[in-house]
Amino acid sequence: MARVADALVDALVDAGVRQIFGVAGDSLNAITDSIRSRRDIEWIHVRHEEAAGFAAGAVAQLTGGLAVCAGSCGPGNLHLINGLYDAHRSRARVIALAAQIPSPEIGSNYFQETHPEQIFRECSHYQGVVSKVEDLAPVVESALDAACNRMGVAVIVLPGDVALMRAQGPKPNRAAPKTQSGTGPTADQIRRMAHTLNDASRVTVLAGSGCAGSRDELFQIAAKLHAPIVHTLRAKESLEYDNPYDVGMTGLIGFSSGYHAMMDSEVLLMLGTDFPYRQFYPEHAQKIQVDIDPEQIGRRTAIDIGVVADVGTTLRALLPAVQEKSDGEHLTASLEHYAKTRESLDALATGEPGKSPVHPQFVVKVLDRLSAGDAIFTCDVGLPTVWAARYLRMNGRRRLLGSFWHGSMANALPQAIGAACSSPGRQVVSLCGDGGLAMLFGELLTLRQLNLPVKVIVFNNGALGFVRLEQMSAGFLEAGVDLRNPDFSRVAEAVGIEGLRAEVPEEIEPKTAELLRHPGPALLDVTVSNQEVAMPPSLDRSVVKGFSLWLVKAVLSGRGDEIVDLAKVNLFR
Repeated sequence: MARVADALVDALVDAGVRQIFGVAGDSLNAITDSIRSRRDIEWIHVRHEEAAGFAAGAVAQLTGGLAVCAGSCGPGNLHLINGLYDAHRSRARVIALAAQIPSPEIGSNYFQETHPEQIFRECSHYQGVVSKVEDLAPVVESALDAACNRMGVAVIVLPGDVALMRAQGPKPNRAAPKTQSGTGPTADQIRRMAHTLNDASRVTVLAGSGCAGSRDELFQIAAKLHAPIVHTLRAKESLEYDNPYDVGMTGLIGFSSGYHAMMDSEVLLMLGTDFPYRQFYPEHAQKIQVDIDPEQIGRRTAIDIGVVADVGTTLRALLPAVQEKSDGEHLTASLEHYAKTRESLDALATGEPGKSPVHPQFVVKVLDRLSAGDAIFTCDVGLPTVWAARYLRMNGRRRLLGSFWHGSMANALPQAIGAACSSPGRQVVSLCGDGGLAMLFGELLTLRQLNLPVKVIVFNNGALGFVRLEQMSAGFLEAGVDLRNPDFSRVAEAVGIEGLRAEVPEEIEPKTAELLRHPGPALLDVTVSNQEVAMPPSLDRSVVKGFSLWLVKAVLSGRGDEIVDLAKVNLFR
C-alpha cells in the first residue's frame, strides 16, 4: 500500500532528486522509511539541520537542478532556516520538507508545535501545507514549479500522521520548465543604449553572475567598446578566466584596479548584477543596467537606462548598433593598473622559511597550484572568502561556492558535503575559518560517517579575523573576537579523519600535497597570522578616521607592538 510519503518521494525522484539531506526524527519516519527501501534516492544524515540546508543549496548551485533538505517537526526544521536563507538568496532550486506535529493537534500548543509555513515565508517562494491526503498533488506541484521556475526555495509542510496515510487521487505531475517570454529589449531601448555607449569615450562593464551563459557576447561588446570588465565575486568562476578585458573585482574584498576602472568611467554598463555596495558606484557616470529581474533595476544606484531582459539576448541585439571605438586608452590604463595590483597581491603570498605564523595568502596560492583542474572549492565567509577571491584561479571547470550573498558563518564545510555527494570523483576542498569550522564542528563526524573525501583547510589565526578588522576600521579596540583553539589536526584524528598540521611556510607545500593525495576525508590545520589586513580598494574618511582612532587607543592600552606588526604587513596597502 503506497503511503503519502511514498508518493512524495516518487515525485521528488521524478524531478531528478537523488539525495535528501537531514536529521531523522519521528515526524519524518514515513519519509526515511520510504527512502530506506529504494536505490534511486539516498538519505544523507548530517549532524545539524543547518548543514542540511547549506548542503542542499550547494547541490542545486553545482548541478543547476533540484535539491532537497528535511527537518523534523518544530526545532528540527527551524534549524534549516539559515541554510535556506542562503540557498534562497543564491537562487538555488531547493525544496525543504518541514515535518509537522500530528494534524489533529495543530493549533493546540502541542509539544514542539511551530508553524513553518509562516516561519519560512521570508526565505522561500512558496509554502504549502499537506493537511490531508488530497492536498499532496497540488502542494507538490506548486512547490516544484516555484523552486524550478522562480529559482529559490519552496517549503512543503507535512504532518507525520498524514505522511503515513494511504495515498489517493492523482500523482503529482513533474514540473515543466517554463520558457521566458518578453525577455528581449525593445528597439527603443537598444537605440538609447547604443547612443549612450557610442557617445562615451570611457565605458566600463560591471558583470555579474547573470552573464555566466553569455561570455562570447560579453567579450564582443567589450572589444568593440574597448571596455574593461569588472566582475563580481559570484561571477568570478565564469568570467575571470581567459578574459582579456578583466581588471578584477571591486567592493569590500575587491582590487583597486576594479574600483578605479568603474570610478573613471563615463558610462557604467551593468549586466546581470545586483552588486550591493552603494559606495563603490561612480557618482557622475551614466549607468545602464540590464537584468532579468525587474526588482534589481535601480535598486543600488540611480540608473539612466534600465532594461528588464536576459543579458545574452540584449547583447546580441545591441552589438550591431554599437560602433567600434578607436581610442583604447581607458582599457589600456585599466589593464596596466590591474597588472600592478595583481603583482602587489602576489608579493604578499610568499613564505619566508622558518617564519611563523604563515601568511594565509601563501597557503591559498600553493593550494591553487596543487589542486585539480576541475576542483570544487568552498570558502567560509570573512577572510577565507577574501583569500579565495584573490588567489584561487578559475578555468571554466573549477567551481567556487560560498555564502556570497547571505554572508553566513560556517557555510564552507556543509557546502563541501553537498558538493562531494553530488559530484563523486571530483576533488572538493573546503577553506574554513577557525570560527566557522567550530560553529558546525559536528559535520566533521558527517565526513567520517559518510567517508566523503572532502579536504578541509583550517585558517587557524585564533580570532574572528574579519570581525576584528571591522572593529578596528570603526575605531574600536577588539573585543569578543579571540578564539582559544585546539590543535584541529588532533581533533580530526580523534573522529577518524586524517589530520595534518603546518606551522611554518616550508611545510605548506608538502602538507597540502599530502592532504590532496589522501583517499578519504582529511584536514590540514595551518597556523596563520592574525595580523593580515585585507583592506578594500578605497578607504573613505570614516574608515581612515576609524583606524586612526584604533591606533591611538591601541597605544594608550599598551599595544604598540601590534601597530609595529601591522605596519610590517602594510596596513593601508
